[in-house]
Amino acid sequence: MNTTNTNTQEKSDILVVNNLKKYFPVRSGVLQRVTAEVKAVDNVSFAVKRGETLGMVGESGCGKTTIGRAILRLVEPTAGEVSFEGKNVITMGEKELKPLRRDMQIIFQDPYASLNPRMPIGESVMEGLHIHKIGDTKERWEIAINMLKKVGLEEYHARRYPHEFSGGQRQRIGIARALALNPKFIVCDEPVSALDVSIQSQVLNILKDLQQEFGLTYLFIAHNLSVVEHISDRVAVMYLGKMVELTDRDTLYKEPLHPYTQALLSAIPVAHPDAKRGRTILKGDVPSPLNPPKGCRFHTRCPIAVEKCSQEEPEFREVRPSHFVACWLAE
Repeated sequence: MNTTNTNTQEKSDILVVNNLKKYFPVRSGVLQRVTAEVKAVDNVSFAVKRGETLGMVGESGCGKTTIGRAILRLVEPTAGEVSFEGKNVITMGEKELKPLRRDMQIIFQDPYASLNPRMPIGESVMEGLHIHKIGDTKERWEIAINMLKKVGLEEYHARRYPHEFSGGQRQRIGIARALALNPKFIVCDEPVSALDVSIQSQVLNILKDLQQEFGLTYLFIAHNLSVVEHISDRVAVMYLGKMVELTDRDTLYKEPLHPYTQALLSAIPVAHPDAKRGRTILKGDVPSPLNPPKGCRFHTRCPIAVEKCSQEEPEFREVRPSHFVACWLAE
């Protein structure tokens, strides 16, 4: 094996997102005219390296899930470019997009809502194989059983229905279904947020083991900063539709530069009862994405904001090697 080529491939970008926007129209009146727009994702750019896990964190409503769905064209982006292995996903027609969907899959937050209650889970796992016409019925069944075993289930489970499983087992089924098409990239949309803590660790370990076995790339969306620290190689922080910080995991958790990131990390519970951590308490509520603040969107809650923060929007720039921040005071 050529080591040089392998290392180069591992470091290359499998996904590149440039200036991604997703605005949802707000309609009112008898004629349902568009009177405003919810700026769910507003001019976000980042890249995901082949074989890595990019964690994405932020408060509810900051645009994390919308980014994941827009990348996969589950919602149509308003503007921007999404490049997967050099191909622009946004400009593709349905015929071009269908074979690409084999390489780009998603694990949904609610495993029960994402499964057909009238379909045995073996058939649910096989469904993608049937749509993409992979193998005959016997081969599809064998692939489905193999995927279920990879996530810790058995062959007899394939004939049961979703209501017969626990939440953790359903999420394993969701992972098996995403893996059935042998993808390269998976959006993990808060895959453990609805699970008990003990089950969360099992599912996270399954994801890490499968990543090593199949060479997968993850975009891991979550609220829990401890979970993101455990599984991610790099971490992106979102606030009100904007990305405010992006760097490797160790740097972010040891030396966060954006005041919003510092506030999030200060809220992580400390395991030792006698240990103390300085808390950064943010004042006020998250502004509405219907009418985001002028300048830096965080300035209305920022403890160190200056006048410039309310007037000019900071550029998302590299202030240290591979450490990107959108803050006038980051340096």
